[in-house]
Amino acid sequence: APLGFTDVNLNSRNTYEVSRRRSAPEHLAHGGTAPAEPAPPPQEPAERARHRVGIAGAGSSFAEFFTRNFFTKRTKELKPAAQSAPGWKLFGKVPPRENLPKDSKIIQQEYEARTGRMYKPPPSSARRKNIEFEPLSTTALILEDRPANLPAKSVEEALRHRQEYDEMVAEAKKREIKEAHKRKKIMRERFKQEENIASAMVIWVNEILPNWEGMRATRRVRELWWQGLPPSVRGKVWSLAVGNELNITPELYEIFLSRAKERWKSFSETSSENDIEDAGASVADREASLELIKLDISRTFPSLYIFQKGGPYHDLLHSVLGAYTCYRPDVGYVQGMSFIAAVLILNLEEADAFIAFANLLNKPCQLAFFRVDHSMMLKYFAAFEVFFEENLPKLFLHFKSYSLTPDIYLIDWIFTLYSKSLPLDLACRVWDVFCRDGEEFLFRTGLGILRLYEDILLQMDFIHIAQFLTKLPEDITSEKLFSCIAAIQMQNSNKKWAQVFASLMKDNKEGDKNHSPAPKS
Repeated sequence: APLGFTDVNLNSRNTYEVSRRRSAPEHLAHGGTAPAEPAPPPQEPAERARHRVGIAGAGSSFAEFFTRNFFTKRTKELKPAAQSAPGWKLFGKVPPRENLPKDSKIIQQEYEARTGRMYKPPPSSARRKNIEFEPLSTTALILEDRPANLPAKSVEEALRHRQEYDEMVAEAKKREIKEAHKRKKIMRERFKQEENIASAMVIWVNEILPNWEGMRATRRVRELWWQGLPPSVRGKVWSLAVGNELNITPELYEIFLSRAKERWKSFSETSSENDIEDAGASVADREASLELIKLDISRTFPSLYIFQKGGPYHDLLHSVLGAYTCYRPDVGYVQGMSFIAAVLILNLEEADAFIAFANLLNKPCQLAFFRVDHSMMLKYFAAFEVFFEENLPKLFLHFKSYSLTPDIYLIDWIFTLYSKSLPLDLACRVWDVFCRDGEEFLFRTGLGILRLYEDILLQMDFIHIAQFLTKLPEDITSEKLFSCIAAIQMQNSNKKWAQVFASLMKDNKEGDKNHSPAPKS
C-alpha cells in the first residue's frame, strides 16, 4: 500500500472478479444486494474479511461469470415490445416508425367521415363468375371493383367498363379462334405433305429408280420431280441426275484426300518454300486457301451447329473441300463452295458427295462463276436480263433507274445455289428441279424471287433493294415461291433460255472478230 500497489489476494479467482468487487460500494455484496450477514467486527483484519466474503460468494460468482458475456445481447424475450429500442443498422440506429400502415377499413371510415359519402359494395352475385374465356391482358382489370380505400365506381363507369371488357373478350376470342384455325390448317397441310412424300417414296423406289434411264424424261416423273423429292431418295436421284462425266471413283477420292492431308501436315510442320513448291503451290496461295477453307467451314449453316469445329460433319466437310482443291488446282477453293459441299454431305455418303460435288462444279455455269470468267458471267447476266424484262417489265425499269445490275444479287445466289439465301428445306427443293432442268432453273428461281417480292421492291431504293435481296425473309414458303417460279415464262420471242444464251455467245464472238486487229501486210 505505501508503494501504491493494488492489494490482490492470491486466493482471488481472477482479476475481473477483483476489479468488480473493488469498484462496487463497500456496503454491497457481489450480487448487488444487501449483505446477508453483518460486517466483520473491527478487530478482525481486513484481509481475512475480504477472504471470507470471497469464499462465501464463490459459487454464485463462478456461475454468473461463465453465463454472462463480455458484450451483452439484446433479445426479444428479455424486453417487452412496448419498451423495445429501435432497430439497428450498420452505422447507427434506425429511427422508429411513427406512421404505421393503416388498415383499409380505417382508411375507408376516415374517407366516409370526411366526405359524408357511404360506400356500398356490390353484391357478390354481380361479380363475374365462371367466365369461359379470359383475355390475357391486365386491361381486363377494369372490370374489377376498386380497392376499399378508393372511391367506388359510378353506375355509368361500371357499365362502360363492362362494355369495354366484353369487347376485349370478343376480340380475344376471335383472335384465338383464328390462330387455332391457322394451326389446324398448318397441321393438315403437314400431314398431307407427309402422306404425299410417303406415297411418292414408294413410287420412286419401286418404279422410277429401277428404270431410271427409261422413265426420267417422262411427264409423270417430271411432275413428281417438281413436287419435290422424298428425302430418303433425294441423294440417289441427285447423283443420277448430275452424273459422273469425270469418271471419279471412291478410290480416286481417297488418293486426293490422302494427298490433301499430307499437304496440311507438311504446311503445319514446315514453311519452307521448297516443300511447298514441290506441292505445286506458292506459300501465299496455300496459306490463303487453307485459311479460307477453315473460315468458310465455321460460317457454313451456323444455325445447325454440325459443321463448326467439334461438330459431327466438320472433319467430313474439311476433307471433301481439301480433296477438291488437290483434284482441281486450276479452280482451287472459292468462297461459297462450302455450302454446296455441305448440302451434298447431308444427303450423300462421303465419297458419293465428293463425286457429285466435282461433277456439279464442272458444269459450264458453275465453272464460269467459280473460275471467275468475267466474259462468261456477263453473258449469263445479259441472258437473265432478257427474261427479267420479259416477265417483270415494271420492276426491270425500277432496277434500271437505280442502275442496279444483276451481279449485285445473282452472284451470291449462283455461287451457293441458293443454299445460303433460302431456308435449307426450300433450297433442297430448288436443288431438286435444278438437277432436272439444269442451269436454266437457277435463273428462273431468281426471277421467281423477284416476282414474289415485286410489290415490296418497287417501294425501295438502291441500298434497301441490295440489302433485302442479300438476306431474304425467313418466312418464305415453298408453295408461294414455286407458284411464282411457275408463273415465269422462260421464253423470249419464241426463243428459250438455251437459244438466247447461244445467240449472245454468237454475238460476242462476232464482236471479238470485228474488234480484232487487222493482220499486217
